[in-house]
Amino acid sequence: MLSSQIRGSFLKFFENNGHKVVESSSVVPQNDPSLLFTNSGMVQFKNVFTGLETREYKRATTAQKCVRAGGKHNDLEQVGFTARHNTFFEMLGNFSFGDYFKEDAIYFAWTFLTKELKLPREKLSVTVYHTDEEAKNIWKKVAGDVLITPISTNDNFWSMGDAGPCGPSSEIFYDHGDDVPGGLPGTPDENGPRYMEIWNLVFMQFEQIQNGEKIPLAKKSIDTGLGLERVAGVMQGVLDNFQIDLFKCIIDEIKAISKTNYDDIYPSYKVIADHIRSVAVLIADGVLPSNEGSGYVLRRILRRAMRHGNLIGVKEPFLYKLVDSFADSMDGAYPELEKSRATIKSTIHMEEQKFLSALERGLKILQNDVKGIPAGGVLSGDKAFKLYDTYGFPLDLTQDILKTENIDVDIAGFETALQEQKNRAKWVGSGETKEAPIWYELKQKLGATEFVGYEKEKCESEILAVGKFENEKYEIIDEITPAWIDEKTEPVKYGAVSYRGGKPLPQYFIIVKTTPFYAESGGQCGDFGAIKLKEKGDVYFSVFHTIRVCDGLIVHLGSPVADDYFKSGDKVILQVDSRIRQKTSANHTATHLLQAALRQVLGKHVEQRGSSVGHLGLHFDFSHSSALSDSEISRVEETVNEWILQDLKVVCETISKDEAISAGAMALFGEKYGDTVRTVSIYDEDRQRISFELCGGTHVSSTGKIGLFKIISECSVAAGIRRIEAVTGKTILKLLKEKEKIVDSLAERLKCESSETSITLKINSLLAEKSELKKNILKLMSDKVQKFSKNSATIYSLAVSDCDMDELRSLNEAIKSKKSAGVIVVANKSGDKVSLIVSVAPDLQKKYNAGQLLKIGLASLDGKGGGGAAFAQGGGIGADKIPVAIEAIKNAIE
Repeated sequence: MLSSQIRGSFLKFFENNGHKVVESSSVVPQNDPSLLFTNSGMVQFKNVFTGLETREYKRATTAQKCVRAGGKHNDLEQVGFTARHNTFFEMLGNFSFGDYFKEDAIYFAWTFLTKELKLPREKLSVTVYHTDEEAKNIWKKVAGDVLITPISTNDNFWSMGDAGPCGPSSEIFYDHGDDVPGGLPGTPDENGPRYMEIWNLVFMQFEQIQNGEKIPLAKKSIDTGLGLERVAGVMQGVLDNFQIDLFKCIIDEIKAISKTNYDDIYPSYKVIADHIRSVAVLIADGVLPSNEGSGYVLRRILRRAMRHGNLIGVKEPFLYKLVDSFADSMDGAYPELEKSRATIKSTIHMEEQKFLSALERGLKILQNDVKGIPAGGVLSGDKAFKLYDTYGFPLDLTQDILKTENIDVDIAGFETALQEQKNRAKWVGSGETKEAPIWYELKQKLGATEFVGYEKEKCESEILAVGKFENEKYEIIDEITPAWIDEKTEPVKYGAVSYRGGKPLPQYFIIVKTTPFYAESGGQCGDFGAIKLKEKGDVYFSVFHTIRVCDGLIVHLGSPVADDYFKSGDKVILQVDSRIRQKTSANHTATHLLQAALRQVLGKHVEQRGSSVGHLGLHFDFSHSSALSDSEISRVEETVNEWILQDLKVVCETISKDEAISAGAMALFGEKYGDTVRTVSIYDEDRQRISFELCGGTHVSSTGKIGLFKIISECSVAAGIRRIEAVTGKTILKLLKEKEKIVDSLAERLKCESSETSITLKINSLLAEKSELKKNILKLMSDKVQKFSKNSATIYSLAVSDCDMDELRSLNEAIKSKKSAGVIVVANKSGDKVSLIVSVAPDLQKKYNAGQLLKIGLASLDGKGGGGAAFAQGGGIGADKIPVAIEAIKNAIE
């Protein structure tokens, strides 16, 4: 039975038993800073289990992507050397939120395994917590004479933490047969491979209080996890996870690329096959290689895989070639993998190229570090750690290289340096911010806010709650009191914050029943505007930001602008700032046009990776491996403006998510969507869609309302991710006026007319004068050359400051024209950076090589460069070492 069939059968079984099939969440946990990666199926339901959040369903089933490769849960170092450790794995799960409990959970598990998968009953055994007689009796009722083992350790008692939901668990084991070593759980041989845990059922029935006391939960819940790779091994008759279909196709590809044919469970094959899976999933969910957090873990996984590629003889980028095998093996289970194939490949390829370059540099450093260490000696742990930390050298790579020199590595020193680094960079979770508990309390009490902002920008409503934000904390208050009442000093407002006496005043929030204010989401900033007391039109609360929390509660942040109060029950009129909303909507529609234009100009691999849209402008992050040329930027800009000038219709519709996706709608990267979604379509003059996206933001009704579009910058923000910043409408006119002022100012300083032609002619004239002056200066500088004769060669050296490489070459030529044949060395310092040029006359080149002499000089400057026999150039660091570098070259002349 294929893994994809097991996955599909599991979800279908539980759907038929009243469970809602819920999509896998991202492997980067949302709203949970305690985790670096999603490591189990229950993570996306954590707030449901704790009671902070409610869902429209009480039963759920998922196939969850999980990663254990960093933070508190890390299997990275074990991968490749065991049968069952994986950094990426799939956890199949069924969940009950206060609905069914132990009996149904046990019945579902037993029925699925014995009826759906048809596993022999005699091959299955279970464990229960030693005091859980209820579970023991249910197992006897459901499974008859199944072997039940009581366990007294925490292996069979689960808790979320020091406080919170907890309860006993029951694990189901599969017996691989008496020809496989190992014993039952709880016996001395339990770690052997014979009895393998395949399913864990957690019975959440207690609330653990901080003092250790456990009290019964009002709503008992179920959380289960069935490891797909493990049960696939059972169904496919293999003992090692890496022999199942999900890995076999990847390992076959590795064999073909490396031209090797070891056993399928050869450690390097296992490492590479496992790591490409986790790397692809991480990149598809938005993680990019970096030097911190999840990006650092991703880079470490990649380099470990590259290292094992090196061990089986692969000396060039190859991991990116494995992406298709992995994506195909998943059989469409996770659409984001299919959608992101091109991005995943390009990101991996670039990282492989970087590491190969770092590998070359690191080898040179290592060769330098071992100079003077005799055979049988030891390389210091600090130096080994620098190779690991700076150049990505795994410790075992350094050890392997030094084996040929009979040199050991100070492992204890390496471990000390590694621990010091860990202490300096304590793991802080995924980086996601957890929503304040106050929002969950208000959401449960008040329900979701009704949003009417697509249809109107003004409406009447009622205040449901008010509060303030002070000392980094939100709290509910009875009423909002203007902070300056009974104070002699009036407040002064700077941006979003009011100050009095140089100190910021508290910020407040208002929650209403119905609002036209768009809350920040999907990259679009929240609306500005005012909330006015219905009975007192001149009394209002200035809204400077609007946020959405707990999936539906809209919070208006701001401060009162009158001597009056706002409290629950007040009737109010909410008015969005129409001018700001219009500009923001125009910029948002422009991002849709921009993405369509980028895909048209650069290719279909372009995908949105983030955006920020406000009334002042926009930036748009997208997947692309290289900087855009001037021509590409112009084509993108022209395409967007052509669509704007055609005044194309923008159509917003609400349809089911499945219908939208099947029709080709593009989803915003990393955004969560419900079953019903809002789509935004833009049609060309032939009624063909040029853009079709899932989007909950506000938009203009037609592209003509954008006015104009102008790209003001394009840059890299991460490996394989580019960013475009742009402005629209009247903001472009403002930019033009600012540039006109610059042109006028230039003309005044240049003493010419303020036309492009006049300014260009004047600047060209000044540059020509500068060039002529520079030539004269260089000529004078070349007269200061120092001459040094040694045997049959004459050495000319000159040290200068703040010259570019072209000017150094000119100096070299000037010295050649004045002096007799010899070796010329010209050094330049710019700050602490050093540039160095060496040239050798033709009649000396049989004896001296410019490139070799340059390397001798650069050794003192920790630099790099290159060249041939006649000419070489390079650079390094350490302006104070220029005399040392020149002296080293002199000494190399025999």
